[in-house]
Amino acid sequence: QVQLVESGGGWVQAGGSLRLSCAASGISSSINAMSWYRQAPGKQRELAAAINGGGSTNYAGSVKGRFTISRDAAKNTVYLQMNNLKPEDTAVYYCYVVSRTAYYWGQGTQVTVSS
Repeated sequence: QVQLVESGGGWVQAGGSLRLSCAASGISSSINAMSWYRQAPGKQRELAAAINGGGSTNYAGSVKGRFTISRDAAKNTVYLQMNNLKPEDTAVYYCYVVSRTAYYWGQGTQVTVSS
């Protein structure tokens, strides 16, 4: 059974930092890419950051320079270090994993940034 276990969300004041983690288990084929999406209230889900198997990264313009995505391939875990958080970063953050044969979503973790 595939599981994506997310952790690290919470409440923080503007300018603070949080680190999200997502550990994937039960995926039988190799993982191609791991990403973090986010969805703010009343808005569509959007890509925040992604990392592929070769280590190449991609960031939304609104988080570039503040967020850093990284991956521990041996642990099938992806991290999102979020610094200098802003109230507009408030959202549910979802882990998204693409393997050779399927894709998977985590259940989401809430990040709330107060001004």
